[in-house]
Amino acid sequence: MTLDFFAKTSGTWINVLAVALGTSLGLLLKHRLPVRMQRNITQGVALITLFIGFSMAGSLTQVKAGRVDSVVLGLITMVLGGLLGEWWQIEAKLESLGDWLKARFKGSGSLTQGFVVASLLFCVGPMTVLGSLSNGLTGDDTLLTLKSVMDGISSVALSSSFGIGVGFSIVIILLYQGGISLVAGVLAQALPNPATDPQILLITGVGGLMILGTGINLLELTQVRVASFLPALGLAPVLYQIAKFIG
Repeated sequence: MTLDFFAKTSGTWINVLAVALGTSLGLLLKHRLPVRMQRNITQGVALITLFIGFSMAGSLTQVKAGRVDSVVLGLITMVLGGLLGEWWQIEAKLESLGDWLKARFKGSGSLTQGFVVASLLFCVGPMTVLGSLSNGLTGDDTLLTLKSVMDGISSVALSSSFGIGVGFSIVIILLYQGGISLVAGVLAQALPNPATDPQILLITGVGGLMILGTGINLLELTQVRVASFLPALGLAPVLYQIAKFIG
């Protein structure tokens, strides 16, 4: 299955459109959106996020890897990936990067600050990576579409505070998110059918568990350190090959 340029990057273009519309709406509203309405919108997005996470996690049941149970393989992948993520302090480093950039550009005007804050919010996170990989590998832009809704809503609030600088984050979305999708699309050409390849199914299932964590965070039930599990995406195909060799 060969995907064209638009199929690989469709989610990124939807994301760009959502941020552009959200920024325009935010400039018109100017602090007029009540907090309770913002909370209800966030909770609605969180519930849909949980649904998509559960749907993706179900891919684990379709993986065949020798004698190793697919769910057990997913568990091992998540645990090892989480341990690596904590060892490398991915979550803490991302937070530090965000804090440093905010402090660095705090006094340089609302336009620059809006651009930095929005770029961080829209591009630094597991859903960006997972959605871009899914879009590039299989053409499925469901995750990026959901992310686009979240980013669009966020851009309304951000642009009402920081102004048009939020809209310039579109450039970063195109370069970073679109770049990941295109690279993933090139890798997908080496697979007979990415949509049914067991290694991709394992990555999808593990990614679904991370999306569940994102939904839980949005509902503020607890704080799942989702970014720390990102190494699991790279470990998934390696552990699959090991399990297949053993079995």
